[in-house]
Amino acid sequence: ATDTAEDTSARAVYHVVPRDDGWAVQKEGNERATSLHTSKNEALKAGREVATNQAPSRLVVHKADGTIQTSYTYDTEA
Repeated sequence: ATDTAEDTSARAVYHVVPRDDGWAVQKEGNERATSLHTSKNEALKAGREVATNQAPSRLVVHKADGTIQTSYTYDTEA
């Protein structure tokens, strides 16, 4: 069980979340957004880019109401 926990903690998790003024990409555990965007598509594109660059990682995409829509997992290239 500890191997799984260690693997999870080593994986950076980013969220694409709605804000009053648009959409944000935010790393889990950080108070400040990684980036701010006017549209969900822009935030999703930026989130995918940062998650790919920070692999192993996960990108969790939220709907406008804040619930989770989907998530993507990125692993380092073997």
